[in-house]
Amino acid sequence: MKRVNNLFEKIVDINNIIRAHNNARKNKAHYNEVKMFDSDPYFYANKIREMLLDGSWIPSDSIKFETTDSGKRRLITNVKYFPDRIVHHAIMQVTEPVFQSTYIKDTYQSIKNRGLHKGAARVKSWLKDEENTEYCLKVDIEKFYPSMKQHIVKKFCRKKIKCKKTLELLDLLIDSEDGLPIGFYSSQCLGNFVVSYMDHYIKSLGAKYYIRYADDIVIFHKSKEFLHFLRVKMQTYMNDVLELKMKRNYQVFPFKKRGLDFLGYRFFRKYTLVRKSIVKKMKKSFKKSVKNLSDISRVMSYLGWVKWANSYNLLRTYVPGVLNIVERVSKRIKIRNPLRNIYLLPKPKKVQLSFNF
Repeated sequence: MKRVNNLFEKIVDINNIIRAHNNARKNKAHYNEVKMFDSDPYFYANKIREMLLDGSWIPSDSIKFETTDSGKRRLITNVKYFPDRIVHHAIMQVTEPVFQSTYIKDTYQSIKNRGLHKGAARVKSWLKDEENTEYCLKVDIEKFYPSMKQHIVKKFCRKKIKCKKTLELLDLLIDSEDGLPIGFYSSQCLGNFVVSYMDHYIKSLGAKYYIRYADDIVIFHKSKEFLHFLRVKMQTYMNDVLELKMKRNYQVFPFKKRGLDFLGYRFFRKYTLVRKSIVKKMKKSFKKSVKNLSDISRVMSYLGWVKWANSYNLLRTYVPGVLNIVERVSKRIKIRNPLRNIYLLPKPKKVQLSFNF
């Protein structure tokens, strides 16, 4: 496998560092450090460049806090904006395309021009092949990001990157915390990169309909015995090569009897529904008052889920009242109603939804 060299010069390029700031500052314009950098971008970009060139950049102490996401407690790790967050972006802007070159077509988390809905569309297309999607294997990787070992990540980085100075920067970044911290810009890319080698291995065994979204893996096949065989091979690879564990709640089941709960949807052969827990949250959210742009964004995020499912009755029941409220709020704060072009046709069986946000 050919390794890539001469990346360090691209990382420390002044334009790359300024671009890193522009990417890192999104939704953080109120930070004092962002305002400081914005006051003289070339001056502060040069300061970061000098730190990287003379080797004086050392990751600062992180800030940790817990949050609850879908009933799960997660430890979030944040770093100082200047210079750490900018350095993270500067490194990954150059190395991420190298890592992504190893990805299979059907991994979808945190990848430009892919994502959750592209993954959902892919599953729908596979389900047309009824013979070869008769059975389904669904597995999770246990504590995916926190369980990732630093020496494993660094070993895999050396499979693709030859540039010593770039590897030294990556080592500093990887060794700064245990595992791959949730909250680091680099974690999703590095996690995807490491597990991509297992993706290729399992597909080489004959897994045609294989999809992964972070730590969630789904495989379809006409033989449940073959899926059990793949599950054993996958578990062995995780244990021996990646030093990760498969959750014990893996499942091999006939698809037609229960469908598939994946990517926030419930997939069936002829239709797709939004996951019940998301619908419950959506209904609760719609009951809250809509007063400003942030509230409108909350409504739009849920309608984004519904857009890709067969949810005519759900929309007909809950959306009209919300649309009227959003229209009034939009007029009051003087913006164009982003939900104006939602059309609900009268016949549920032939409904077509057009969303232009």
